[in-house]
Amino acid sequence: MWTRHHKKKKYGRLILPAVTIAFLSYFGYHSIHGDYGLRAGQQFERIRLERASELERLVAQRMVLEKEVSLLSDGSLDEDIIDEKARYQLNMSRPDEIVIFNTYF
Repeated sequence: MWTRHHKKKKYGRLILPAVTIAFLSYFGYHSIHGDYGLRAGQQFERIRLERASELERLVAQRMVLEKEVSLLSDGSLDEDIIDEKARYQLNMSRPDEIVIFNTYF
């Protein structure tokens, strides 16, 4: 009968620690640099702040437009507003007038 004696190899004890280090390194890297990592979270926060400021600007612009629309509605036609809009669209004024444009945007 033949028996084999396996000699224990020195590098056999390093396999489990090497696999563990590779596993932790992979997930550690992706927890910082991945699509949902720490750096992506900072970028999402920066984009959220930019869009919040843009939303505030658009809400203010909308309120100005809603005010102008309410002045031009059928219930309360303001002749000055109609005259102002017509002159602005037609680019016309009388020779003795001074024109000051208020731009809201």
